[in-house]
Amino acid sequence: MDKFYFYTAKLCIRLLCLLSGTSVRTRAALGKLLGNVLWLAVPKRRHIALTNLKLCMPELSEKQRRDLALRTYQNAGRAALDHAVLWKGSREEVQRLVRFEGLELVTDPTNRPLIVVSPHFLGLEAAGIAFNTYVRGVSLYQKQANAAWDEACLKGRLRFSNPVLIPKSGHSDLRPVIRAMRQGLPFYYLPDMDHGRKNSVFVPFFGVQAATIPMVSRLARLTGAAVLWCVAEMTAEGYTVHLKRMEEFPTRDYVADTARINRELEGWIRRFPDQYLWTHRRFKTRPEGEPSVY
Repeated sequence: MDKFYFYTAKLCIRLLCLLSGTSVRTRAALGKLLGNVLWLAVPKRRHIALTNLKLCMPELSEKQRRDLALRTYQNAGRAALDHAVLWKGSREEVQRLVRFEGLELVTDPTNRPLIVVSPHFLGLEAAGIAFNTYVRGVSLYQKQANAAWDEACLKGRLRFSNPVLIPKSGHSDLRPVIRAMRQGLPFYYLPDMDHGRKNSVFVPFFGVQAATIPMVSRLARLTGAAVLWCVAEMTAEGYTVHLKRMEEFPTRDYVADTARINRELEGWIRRFPDQYLWTHRRFKTRPEGEPSVY
């Protein structure tokens, strides 16, 4: 069975790369179809997305939440197909697909050390690969379960500038990250996943207590780093990546800082709610005594 999934993934990757010369409009149309198929084919993830939206946006009707979740799937389909350009396109083609606002905040070598906070919007991968066409960075790397996908993802992320990718592990040793930051590399960090109770604090996310790693605050205090938001917005032409500095951050209160990150992330999500990765189990870990929401 593992071989079946491996070779199926290999075939999908080959077919995907055939789209490298197509227009954004074509990939959007095909992505919409792919999203519709996945909406029907993966009910478990559909349930997670609808549960998250019910918790985070209770003011919406059930139909509004379903429509929003379906659009998210359709946008995810396009984001997946855009990997054809991210993995096979030239540096110039990637830069035409992904435009940055505030790029000088990361290209200025005096703006170091630097933490770039990039939450799980559907353009996350596009932002990360395009980021490396301008500057070499360091990030944590989550190994994929499927070896074929893992190989393709890793090659895609290493295409430009030879970034430092540090495999995630069960412990929280940040020494390799700190060493890279001290060498002038910006740290590209994803702040909005549930990594369990250990090392997390519970802070509100859309009014719901969410287990959140307070790494940004603690690492910024330890290294003296500036902190930037890096939010990828999908557009009709490609992606616009918004880079914005977090002022008066960090403070001496890492819990308050972590709550602030979640609060500001909520604002970004409300700007384009159908582009956030609602299919991940953001509320998997619950405070003591609370039942699972999924």
